Amino acid sequence: MSLDDIEVFVEVVDRGSFTKGAKLLGIPLSTASSKVARLEETLGVTLLKRTTRQVHVTEEGKLFYAYCVQALSALTEGKDLLGSARAAPKGTLRVSAPVDLSQFLLVDAVDAYLTRWPEVSIDLIVTNRKVDLIAENIDVALRIGPLEDSSLIARKFIDANMCFYASRAYIERHGHPESDRDLSRHNFIRMSLDRNMTQRLETVLPTALWTSGPRIAADDISTIRAMVAQGLGIGLLPSFAVEKQPDQRNFLRVLPTLSPIPIAAYFIYPPQRFLAPKLRAFLNIAA
Repeated sequence: MSLDDIEVFVEVVDRGSFTKGAKLLGIPLSTASSKVARLEETLGVTLLKRTTRQVHVTEEGKLFYAYCVQALSALTEGKDLLGSARAAPKGTLRVSAPVDLSQFLLVDAVDAYLTRWPEVSIDLIVTNRKVDLIAENIDVALRIGPLEDSSLIARKFIDANMCFYASRAYIERHGHPESDRDLSRHNFIRMSLDRNMTQRLETVLPTALWTSGPRIAADDISTIRAMVAQGLGIGLLPSFAVEKQPDQRNFLRVLPTLSPIPIAAYFIYPPQRFLAPKLRAFLNIAA
């Protein structure tokens, strides 16, 4: 059953004439007649009785006409709704991010997004576990790369570096390390790392330090940062956790000549033919 055939049928009934209906739709009279005939053949009933001057709607035609009007009205309403949604993002955007990344990276982006689009809201799922975006109905997630799931679309958010930092109080008590080998004589704090980051660190850290391991390892940037600020040791931290923070002056970059480890944060989302307006607007502002 063709939607075009239904539209022609409704227009002919509304105008009471094949000629007028065809003229309004901009199609030949013969086309209008054949479309209604095809619809009748599909349904197995007579919808219209034709005479040389008039069109009479059968009882079956009246019943079917009522449903056709409702269906076309619903389709028009749905089309208009989607059109307005494209023009102005609305609804709730579900965002997932690790605890530390949400604190250090997302606040400004969320503020700008909500200010720009007053008819949207954000449901922020803060967790260190890897969420299943599709199963948990997450629109977009923030993660540190490289990314493991190649089926997801990734859009870079920021570039950063992993560097060594210590508090001023720690350096006053223990002194500056003069070379990377000196790090093994200091209290060393770092992230609990995945295999990829571990391999990258092995090319930078001195063998003695890597062999002995860190005094403290944790899976949360904020925790490591707090320990460094407290003077517990020299920490390996992403630059965004220190730079432009209110207490930045309390941190000192240790061994600034040592090559930093580049990292990047990405927004990831499932592949889709058309991005929802609320997601597109968020990515345009944040990334």
